[in-house]
Amino acid sequence: MTTATDHPPAPQADDTLHADGALHKAVLRRKRVPYWLLLPGVLWLLVFFAAPLVYQASTSVQTGSLEEGFKVTWHFATYWNALTEYYPQFLRSVAYSATATALCLLLGYPLAYLIAFRAGRWRHVLMVLVIAPFFTSFLIRTLAWKTILSDGGLVVRSLDALHVLAVTDALGVTEGHRVLATPLAVVCGLTYNFLPFMILPLYTSLERIDSRLHEAAGDLYARPLITFRKVTLPLSMPGVVAGTLLTFIPATGDYINAELLGSTDQKMIGNVIQSQFLRVLDYPTAAALSFLLMAVILTMVTVYIRKSGTEELV
Repeated sequence: MTTATDHPPAPQADDTLHADGALHKAVLRRKRVPYWLLLPGVLWLLVFFAAPLVYQASTSVQTGSLEEGFKVTWHFATYWNALTEYYPQFLRSVAYSATATALCLLLGYPLAYLIAFRAGRWRHVLMVLVIAPFFTSFLIRTLAWKTILSDGGLVVRSLDALHVLAVTDALGVTEGHRVLATPLAVVCGLTYNFLPFMILPLYTSLERIDSRLHEAAGDLYARPLITFRKVTLPLSMPGVVAGTLLTFIPATGDYINAELLGSTDQKMIGNVIQSQFLRVLDYPTAAALSFLLMAVILTMVTVYIRKSGTEELV
């Protein structure tokens, strides 16, 4: 015969509530983990991006001089004055960077395609060769091109012997049968220095394409050109978009190539900003030019992304 004391006591409501509360707290802690992981990056952006951006915004509406000091007077006319005075450098920067980006795409796509589909066991070697320039200073690489394109050098002599310089002189990209201190030299430097930024995203995008799609296109009697146009190119568009952005954006603000390979007639907007900040010491104009450059790039990039059909990147 059993008694009431032989049965375990029924669970109390307080115990159930306590267990539910502990479980709820554990779930909340797990949900907060991603936010804690994001905290260092957010702090980095606040300190080294947002704060300098706000400071430059306030600088762009200041007036004064280095001797008297600068004060915030909300002088927005600085933007209009900077744009009207330096719009040729803006247009030149966009033209040079767009040309360099197009050349990087024309040179980088075949190389990325070769590495992704045809390199075989040489794939890693070719990738190392693509990345190898990053182990050398940007400045040294540009100075090397100054030597390569020097007057009387092998490149210039060869181009002159082939009458290429006569054609480029007629087109206005070179002058006086020389390459240095011409638009061609600046574009060549930009193309070389930013070519890896085009190849790497292209290779990543091409490598993800399933080779069975090419086989299926061949089984449907599609020619290689049709296969490329209908299969490879559309699937590699994310790499094309990423590569062109990674090339165009830094190339537009670059000033090293124009400084070392060009002349005063090839100065880009980056050279003007650098000069206004460090030589002329006109900080409001320099800050205004920086914001105008950022606005131009953001506008062009947004339009480009929408036209390329990848609005999700915006």
